[in-house]
Amino acid sequence: DHKGFSQYRAQRKEHCVSTQSPELADVASASAAAAPPPPRQSPASAAPPRRLLLQLANLRPLPPHYSSTSPMSRLRPRRSSTTPMFHLLRRSSSSTSTSTPTLRPSRSWSPHAAFAAATERVRAGTLSPEDAHHLFDELLRQATPVPSRSLDGFIAALARAPASAACIRDGPALALGLFNRVCRDEAGARVAPPTIFTYGILMNCCCCAHRPDLGLALFGRFLRTGMKANEIIATTFLKCLCSAKRTDEAVNLLLHRIPELGCVRNAFSYSIVLKSFCENSMSQRGLDLLQMMAKEGGACSPNVVAYSTVIHGFFKEGETGKACNLFHEMMQQGVVPTVATYNSIIDALCKARAMDKAEIVLRQMVDNGAQPDNWTYNCMIHGYSTSGQLREATKMLRKMTTRGLIPDIVTCSSLMASLCKHGRSKEASDFFVP
Repeated sequence: DHKGFSQYRAQRKEHCVSTQSPELADVASASAAAAPPPPRQSPASAAPPRRLLLQLANLRPLPPHYSSTSPMSRLRPRRSSTTPMFHLLRRSSSSTSTSTPTLRPSRSWSPHAAFAAATERVRAGTLSPEDAHHLFDELLRQATPVPSRSLDGFIAALARAPASAACIRDGPALALGLFNRVCRDEAGARVAPPTIFTYGILMNCCCCAHRPDLGLALFGRFLRTGMKANEIIATTFLKCLCSAKRTDEAVNLLLHRIPELGCVRNAFSYSIVLKSFCENSMSQRGLDLLQMMAKEGGACSPNVVAYSTVIHGFFKEGETGKACNLFHEMMQQGVVPTVATYNSIIDALCKARAMDKAEIVLRQMVDNGAQPDNWTYNCMIHGYSTSGQLREATKMLRKMTTRGLIPDIVTCSSLMASLCKHGRSKEASDFFVP
């Protein structure tokens, strides 16, 4: 019996070592080799100690009536009725997951169709903020991913939505609120994963909502995603910096950091910084940057938008001479002015009571093929009216109607105010006669 028990103990040790992990098996085999051989026992002392039995192969304590003459079948360990711990954990986790049933996506609801219909309603001005939130409620409840183009198109439509008392009063703020909901929900990252275009649209929404600080935070969140920046996201980041009155940092980004982001600056990115300079009464710095654009050339060559921005800035600061010189330089460079450029120059000259120069610019505008609009003639009529030249103002009104343009309330108000000021109320009342 003692010999049979020794064989059984050796087999159990081998079984325990084989069922361990490789690292533990190595440690166990090494300790077994270094251990001294067990002393031989006499048949009288064949019953092994209780401590040794507990160490061998997780055997249960033997009953008190155990004897060395018992058959070997009694020594074989019986399977414990206690369920192992990992089975309990697995069973409890499965029971927990099944206790709260998950909502299966409805086959009748399509996120692509739902967002396309909502986008059309935004453009038509019939979508309310409650409808937009209900749309995202359904999206998060169904847990069905929405195509990125559908999501971006909907957010872009919200960003461009005009203010309406009946529907959406602040589209950019609503777009940011919906994106915040997606970020806070557990299923948001799966059903509406933001793309680089999503971040660009939302950063622009921050500028429109007068929260450029949130736009800068969104750019930091974009960088943490590991996405690669492009020219659109870089120029939007420039816009956020300029809106936050951090123009010097914007210049540093434009001249040095944009290439580090793997992007290429162009005339559009320059124009963003130029606009910030001119809006903050720093048109001279804008002129210096404009000259840097001309030296760099290529895609950064100054266009009509860049020239018009600086010209308008000089007029706004009262630097009429610098504005006119830059206008002539633009013409010499072969940059064709637009109607907006001409209107900006004519408006500034009329406000400065330089009606002779404004008349010259108007004739030059017509000769170059640019068609004057209501804004052009309203500036001329207002300029003549405020300077007391009622005859010239009336003549300009006839030219306006000859071109097929209909005088609006601004046109009539300028003439009526001038007529009343000069004691010609009878003529002013004729504007109310149908």
